[in-house]
Amino acid sequence: MRYAIYYMPDPQGPLWRFGSSVLGYDAASRAEVAFPEHAAFEREQIAAWTAEPRRYGFHATLKPPFALADGVSRDELMQTASVFVREHADVRIGRLEIAAIGPFLALVPASPVADLDTFAGNCVRAFDRFRAPLTSAERARRLQVGLTPRQIRHLDAWGYPYVFEDFRFHMTLSGPLHETDREQFAAALRELYAPVSQGLGAVEIDAIAVFSQSSLGNRFVLEQRFALAG
Repeated sequence: MRYAIYYMPDPQGPLWRFGSSVLGYDAASRAEVAFPEHAAFEREQIAAWTAEPRRYGFHATLKPPFALADGVSRDELMQTASVFVREHADVRIGRLEIAAIGPFLALVPASPVADLDTFAGNCVRAFDRFRAPLTSAERARRLQVGLTPRQIRHLDAWGYPYVFEDFRFHMTLSGPLHETDREQFAAALRELYAPVSQGLGAVEIDAIAVFSQSSLGNRFVLEQRFALAG
């Protein structure tokens, strides 16, 4: 069993419906959903293009997936989440836009948000005691992607290289794509997202969510969403 601390939008809201439909999976209802009605989603490759993020559900990572450390329990994790949200207020992100992060596509803030980086760092620290140490195989796999010295220090200290100065808020919408496919898919996603964005206004982190994965290879599901109230 693995857990993760994510940002997820209101599961009844348009942003969640958009992201879940792009991935073909709703982690809140734990069910597959139809892809959007758009020519780009009629291509045979769509299921493969979205296969990797579909396994995790629509989200932005705050504390990456981890197995529970010895001596801690799921109930303690949930209790810590309930305390954390009482101590932290909503974080205004503003407008999100479709962008490429390396070879994959995601929703990212249109402008930098310092408060968001601080909030994410607080999540990393608050939940780290629940994280089992990386295995040597997990560490070796992470090192294969070519990390900077600072990212290696983050990996060894926090179990994940992209935290604090290296954190970038993103809500993944595709797996890695070749450049031509990425450009075409990005254009389709922007077309689909435009009316959603117009109705959203400014996006806020108003909750954190605990997701779980019963075993490697299975899809993550929503355990509980906790509204921020600090």
